[in-house]
Amino acid sequence: MRAAAAASFHLAPATKPAHRRGCTTESCSLKPAPTARPPRLRSLAGRAPLVCASLGISHDKGFDISDPNVVGQNDLLIVGPGVLGRIIAEKWKKEHPSCKVYGQTASKNHHNELTDLGIIPSLKGTTVHQKVPHVIFCAPPSGSDDYPRDVRLAASNWTGEGSFLFTSSTALYDCSDNSMCNEDCLSVPIGRSPRTDILLKVENVVLEAGGCVLRLAGLYKIDRGAHVFWLRKGTLDTRPDHIINQIHYEDAASLAVAIMKKGLRSRIFLGCDNKPLSRQEIMDAVNNSGKFDTKFGGFTGTDGPLGKRMENSKTRAEIGWEPKYPSFTEFLGISS
Repeated sequence: MRAAAAASFHLAPATKPAHRRGCTTESCSLKPAPTARPPRLRSLAGRAPLVCASLGISHDKGFDISDPNVVGQNDLLIVGPGVLGRIIAEKWKKEHPSCKVYGQTASKNHHNELTDLGIIPSLKGTTVHQKVPHVIFCAPPSGSDDYPRDVRLAASNWTGEGSFLFTSSTALYDCSDNSMCNEDCLSVPIGRSPRTDILLKVENVVLEAGGCVLRLAGLYKIDRGAHVFWLRKGTLDTRPDHIINQIHYEDAASLAVAIMKKGLRSRIFLGCDNKPLSRQEIMDAVNNSGKFDTKFGGFTGTDGPLGKRMENSKTRAEIGWEPKYPSFTEFLGISS
């Protein structure tokens, strides 16, 4: 039995809305953001803080590295250091304690938080005077006037020596009707939708630059993910047997770090837990977990797509990676 070290929740209004990272979730990321607030922690006692050593002084107009000796061989630039990016920073620092981690953001709103976490912040769009050996792009396309340009700029800050990784979405795999899908599945064609078009174009930018792509299934943790969206809604007019593929934020971060350490070029990898579940199975697990005060009412729809079943054994074998949380139900501590 693997029990999740997570606190219980209730549906009291939160002080701030949760940030939704639209490019790495499947079904729930395609829906408009709800107006209601997400569930809030009753206690954070079981959650370990993210603590890193201070990496230096923040430069509001970007970090200025004029001395080539300043940049180390394991220094990392994270474009979009949100929930996933911050966990990546923590894991990267554990692997490389003496490295510096830089974070580029769309605004200065969270620069103080990043500094406290040992991440040197700067604004998106700045160009470094000295390139860095490792770059990961985690920023979503929302809020970007020119997403491919942003990715090209990130690539221009890469020395080309270590790794450049872009986090994309498993929504790009052209599978449906609950069929099995792995790394060899074809991608959706250009023209299918504006959302998939922009991700496909950006992936091409990354691959042409020699970088790698990590297509992630639906990201979740105890207070984020499809289950939180559905729990907040109470009931939904959508079919209960639609299949959802997921991966915990910590596992997505550990997979990203493992890929970057390999220093591979122009490859596409798949991140999922290999335990696809239906919407109904996910919410049954939530209702039975005892970790939430509110119970989900149910799904009432009968029409719509059935989804796909993602499997990433090839990525696991090549990278030498296994998830900490083999399934959503095991994360909740109700399945062995």
